[in-house]
Amino acid sequence: MNKRTDTIKSLFTAPQSNPLSADNASSALPRVSSGTVRSLKDSFSEVEKENEDLRERIASGVLVVEIDPSLIDPSPLADRFRDDDDSSFEALKQSIAQRGQEVPILVREHPEEKGRYQSAYGHRRVRATRELGIPVKSILRSLSDEALVVAQGLENAPREDLSFIERAIFAMHIEDAGHSRSVVQDALSIDRAEASKLLAVARSVPHDVVQAIGKASKVGRGRWQSFAEMVKDAAALKRVRAAIADPKFAARETDARFVASFSAASRPSPKTTSRPSEERSVLSTSGDKIARIRQKERELKLLIDKNVPATFAAFLVDQLPALFDAFSEAGEGQETTEA
Repeated sequence: MNKRTDTIKSLFTAPQSNPLSADNASSALPRVSSGTVRSLKDSFSEVEKENEDLRERIASGVLVVEIDPSLIDPSPLADRFRDDDDSSFEALKQSIAQRGQEVPILVREHPEEKGRYQSAYGHRRVRATRELGIPVKSILRSLSDEALVVAQGLENAPREDLSFIERAIFAMHIEDAGHSRSVVQDALSIDRAEASKLLAVARSVPHDVVQAIGKASKVGRGRWQSFAEMVKDAAALKRVRAAIADPKFAARETDARFVASFSAASRPSPKTTSRPSEERSVLSTSGDKIARIRQKERELKLLIDKNVPATFAAFLVDQLPALFDAFSEAGEGQETTEA
């Protein structure tokens, strides 16, 4: 027991060594009022209550400890994109610098590296305290991989700043890590149908396109689903990647990048410009008009002149095999490969 506890108990158990005098002389023990006794009893009970509470907190793993942020690695499953706009992070960092870290993060001991930790949530707080050079307040718990994912999702999924595509990619990361669909549902607090929609979008939009667009916080499920359907077409995806490659694309804000990508995907493919039909006359060696030819791309129409006997058409058809053989033997059917 500590000195305070010994003192309190001595007030109730110590024997009286001197008799009380009738006039309350200085040699007698001072009288203790009943109110003071009750107060001391309450204090003693409060000490025991605090000790019991402390033991429970240690046992349940909710004790807040301070850890060097350089020893903390992020969760193996990313649930957020790196924000292009660091203004919100700078505001968080300034708040911690001025008022201290008010909300602790959740960590577990690193499963592979002794002396290190993994965070379930609070990655930005880790980054802020690391840059400020101060320890980060943390709740240290023993968490399985599945428990880590669920805790991470339950902390971040309900927050308004977690966009649809971030949730979709997080769902895909959970499933790709070998967890069941039910873990996806628990981590994001969604039903099976919503989980299927998130995963369908995440698996339809290529990774490089998602990374180029970013979190697109103002874009909801409907437009992402439409975009995911469009980029299944190879020509549409090619147009999107061409838009992404434009140097001006990266300078746009994330929602504007989605709009540019969506516009590129939905733009109709330019029609192949075909040559107009060519028409020319075919004359005999004597200069008489035999027929007219209309040619467009690989299509050719031969119109026999009305003054030519009708039997000429049948004769021409009969001669086509021999004409083609003569054409082939002359080497005219071989396409040149020279530049």
